[in-house]
Amino acid sequence: MDVDIISEEENPMLHRTDVTFELSHEDATPERLQVRDSLAAKLNKDADEVVIRKLDTKFGMRTTVGEAKVYDTADDARDVEQDHMLERNKIGAEEDVDAEAEEA
Repeated sequence: MDVDIISEEENPMLHRTDVTFELSHEDATPERLQVRDSLAAKLNKDADEVVIRKLDTKFGMRTTVGEAKVYDTADDARDVEQDHMLERNKIGAEEDVDAEAEEA
């Protein structure tokens, strides 16, 4: 899977960069977490700092256009993003498991 950055727009007020990217893939559209990990590696960021908002694959095509929000820190992502987007991108899930383990 190849990731190409189409555009980047800084958003300093929300401590993030809005990124539009294009994926080239051989098989079916990759899973959201695979895309997040690949994009994070390309941008030299931690995976918890990247939130994939949208993936759009045209029927029969092997390219996908997506939108992502790349935050300065994972805490910034948790402060700004909606809960369902955090859940989809598995951000903060490890901390919830750790907190439950400490309570038990």
